[in-house]
Amino acid sequence: MIIFITFIGLVGWTFTNQFGRTQLLVKSREDWLIDGIGLMIQGILIPLLQATLVYWLYQHLLPNLQGCLKLSPVLSFLLSFVLVDYLYYWNHRLLHNKLFWQVHQVHHTVTQMDVLGTSRNTLWTSLLIVYLWIHTLFLYLLADPTGYLLGVSLTAALDLWRHSRLMIFVNSWLYRLLSPWLILPQDHAWHHCSEIYHCNYGANLKIWDKLHGTYYESKELPSAIGIPTSLTFIKKLLFPFS
Repeated sequence: MIIFITFIGLVGWTFTNQFGRTQLLVKSREDWLIDGIGLMIQGILIPLLQATLVYWLYQHLLPNLQGCLKLSPVLSFLLSFVLVDYLYYWNHRLLHNKLFWQVHQVHHTVTQMDVLGTSRNTLWTSLLIVYLWIHTLFLYLLADPTGYLLGVSLTAALDLWRHSRLMIFVNSWLYRLLSPWLILPQDHAWHHCSEIYHCNYGANLKIWDKLHGTYYESKELPSAIGIPTSLTFIKKLLFPFS
């Protein structure tokens, strides 16, 4: 529910905001299609895979461990929002490695920050992202997954916001409250820009980028978003299997 409300709210804001609406009007038909497919995969197919095939896999690999992890809701939330966030940081850096970049580059073909491009990827890139496997594993192991699910939902909602242009004004109290520790849309915009490379890999927390020297800070937005590519529409969906 948190994810759905966030998505609808951000889409609504984009359509009512003059700049956001202009951005949507200049999106190509190909961009609309690939973004829509990506959102359907991430929002429908991946949860179905987690609830069926991946969960079934853990039942067969770890038959005696279902529900064995007894954590309080607070600890299971922190497990999701903090520990898994650190795993994702390294997962994201790996996707920028030469071996996987050819696949991940599709996500960086977005030329504007808008919520619809959050899940732009090849059809199978989600298989390489830690969330598919680690979330299902902990939901299988936890006796009470309520707190963990809250962390998953909040992370997904922040991911949608992070890819939007709904910026917090730098002089506001909310910016001063969140900026020291949370990855904001302006932080993630620099990750997608063509001016600065290899920065701001984190999802929820800035601490991982700061700890490993990959954090880039600027209160301004980059002048250009996205990378040039010669990939066709089919290649963006199926690369390298096309």
